[in-house]
Amino acid sequence: MGGDNAPAMVVDGLALALKARPELRFRLYGDQAKIKTLLTRHSDLASKCEVVHTDDVITNDAKPAVALRGGRNSSMRLAVNAVGDGQAQAVVSAGNTGALMAIAKFVLKTLPGIDRPAISTSFPSQRGDTVMLDLGANIECDADNLVQFAVMGEVFARHILGLEKPSIGLLNVGSEDIKGREAVRQAAAILKSSPLPIRFHGFVEGDDIGAGTVDVVVTDGFTGNIALKTAEGTVKLLAQALRDAINGSWRGKIGAWMAKPALMAFRRRMDPRRYNGALLVGLNGICIKSHGGTDAVGFANAVRVAADLIRRDFNERIKEDLERLISGPRLEPPVAAAS
Repeated sequence: MGGDNAPAMVVDGLALALKARPELRFRLYGDQAKIKTLLTRHSDLASKCEVVHTDDVITNDAKPAVALRGGRNSSMRLAVNAVGDGQAQAVVSAGNTGALMAIAKFVLKTLPGIDRPAISTSFPSQRGDTVMLDLGANIECDADNLVQFAVMGEVFARHILGLEKPSIGLLNVGSEDIKGREAVRQAAAILKSSPLPIRFHGFVEGDDIGAGTVDVVVTDGFTGNIALKTAEGTVKLLAQALRDAINGSWRGKIGAWMAKPALMAFRRRMDPRRYNGALLVGLNGICIKSHGGTDAVGFANAVRVAADLIRRDFNERIKEDLERLISGPRLEPPVAAAS
């Protein structure tokens, strides 16, 4: 029931996902009458779905603490419970991000060695796809949080993007060691001096995200969310500017017709729906956050992300790697003596 155009967007998205992955099965939580009416338009999907009725829905403006306390019978809580109880292998929601994070952390708990889960997804860059985290789950982070994000991002890039030895960068206001907040500098010191098998690049800046300077960009949720929304806004700006230029004259229209294959390739490459579906990484269960304003195509991609994580047994892989990487003695930033 989450998302700007739910539940129609969700049901239509599941129908698209099923065409690509016929082995999938779905359990839908929400208004049974509305959902079943929508399922009549997709006969193949209806036979692969179980609908669990609830009248309770967490609104987009609900505070996380209120949603956690008062939303025990909400569609979001019941869906997350299904993963916690082993009735489902992953949960996908386009609803309230803060509520989803609070409920998922409470129900699923975090993996050993992880204090806070983070929101992680991939961006298009000049060198391929770049993983970035955190994108809004944790407004303030200390050095330990950032180091844990780096470990989880490295595992994500290795197992999901197929990178043999991904590089890690900490997002900062400059590349010099003296730049940035204390927590960022401490995290860099820990990663530089640690025995973890991580290829740490150092500090990166905002323009390095699109350049693909590193494979994994690590930051706090406040900065990461601003970077995400800025990137989304920039893509919309470029798309609108391109449309205005094409429609502004007959020369533009003729040029667009001649360049149509290239323009279509550009559109596919930059389509935000292609990257929809962020993983709440660090939880003891697979939880995917879809953008609330996406359409059926975008939601289908979020389901694809969940299916890929299940197929690759991602949670078990990240558990193994985290145990191997974090089970050693606690890492501390080096201490400098001064006189």
